[in-house]
Amino acid sequence: MQLEVDPVVLELGARFADAGFELSLVGGPVRDLFLGRISPDLDFTTDATPDQTVSVVRGWADAHWDIGREFGTIGLRRGRHQIEVTTYRAEAYDPDSRKPVVAFGRNLVDDLERRDFSMNAMALRLPSLELVDPFGGVRDLHAGILRTPGAPELSFSDDPLRMMRAARFASQLGVDVAPEVRSAMTAMAGRIEIISAERVRDELVKLINGAAPRAGIDLLVETGLAERVLPEVPALRLEADEHHRHKDVYHHSLTVLEQAVSLETDADGPVPGPDFVLRFAALMHDVGKPATRRFEPGGAVSFRHHDVVGAKLVKKRMKALRFDNDSIAAVARLVELHMRFYGYGEAGWTDSAVRRYVTDAGPLLERLHRLTRSDVTTRNQRKAERLAFAYDDLEQRIAELAEREELAAIRPDLDGEQIMALLGIRPGPVVGRAYRFLLEERMEHGPLGEEEARRRLLAWWAEQPDAAGQQENVKNTKDGDSE
Repeated sequence: MQLEVDPVVLELGARFADAGFELSLVGGPVRDLFLGRISPDLDFTTDATPDQTVSVVRGWADAHWDIGREFGTIGLRRGRHQIEVTTYRAEAYDPDSRKPVVAFGRNLVDDLERRDFSMNAMALRLPSLELVDPFGGVRDLHAGILRTPGAPELSFSDDPLRMMRAARFASQLGVDVAPEVRSAMTAMAGRIEIISAERVRDELVKLINGAAPRAGIDLLVETGLAERVLPEVPALRLEADEHHRHKDVYHHSLTVLEQAVSLETDADGPVPGPDFVLRFAALMHDVGKPATRRFEPGGAVSFRHHDVVGAKLVKKRMKALRFDNDSIAAVARLVELHMRFYGYGEAGWTDSAVRRYVTDAGPLLERLHRLTRSDVTTRNQRKAERLAFAYDDLEQRIAELAEREELAAIRPDLDGEQIMALLGIRPGPVVGRAYRFLLEERMEHGPLGEEEARRRLLAWWAEQPDAAGQQENVKNTKDGDSE
């Protein structure tokens, strides 16, 4: 098989060879060559020390940095390429430490042996392009099997995050995990707890954004890793009551995730995929059900307010995983709103209710559309068609209102300055109350125009018990100012 590499790879290989050092393209970029994919980054390994690497690339690289120098890594940029060159190494985790203890290795094969999986333990020597594959990476790629170069127990002990990576590769590459790897993950799942929340989060995001996230989540749950990093998901495996009066929430959630993925758009659409916020909300939308499940008289099962409870659980978990505040707020809001539509399906909404739906969703509206549609997993075809028709109707209502009103940014017909001038009051809580009154009027009745908004505000103000006091305070203040 003829492997085509970017000319920059050969250029760098020639520079190291001329300087008397070995250099090999390694890991994911080599794997991706066999998969016919273009790797966004280029990773190399060498027998040169970090200082020697800097000397070799000086004058050739557009820039270089040494943030990873203590781990033997020098980063550099050449044109559009982001490149990392790492000295041959072996690393292991202290049993009680989150950080690897690094020791530099002596040759390429030893370096490959310490890598996570055989399909990532391949290298191309440069500039000759000789393939070095001592652990059967090409074989495993063709078979679609994930194995470790050595014993998986040793690999996962050295770096427990590799167990998360196994699930991520199941999602990204559609590979199966070898039985011995799965067994080691199950036996050693507890060791993931020494890994920092940030590193776990990053692997989870890559898994969720993969081509087959269901496979990755299933692997985390089946091996017990999810109990440590995302316990709300395995908790969805509710024990079915003897009469099977409710669906399997865990498999329902995975189906919702798959359906949400199918509703993502291309780069020019409103929800370009992969969209982590939509996908994670789809996975987590029912995590409030275990805490809210009730068996009602007559045999029914209820999950009242599981949307509100679920939103709180999502916030707590995402904070523990060190997600940014915007992502936390977006996912939690979608979980909180995912049941809102069902009131529409049961009874028609007023224009006011449609406005509230759009306003509450805000910039998440397109994601909410997709989450709500994905949440329909019933096998009852007539019920599924009825819900789809109802949501089609709601989207049409939203579009029609949007043509007449600026739904994306609903505000009262008067702003704060106008409210204070009309009522003769100073800034304070009363202005906020007046603003909220006008916003409610705007939601309920649509655009009023300034004249009608003034009339309604004055009528409301006349009924407020503190109106006279507020105006007297303003008058006294003005009198004091004039003296």
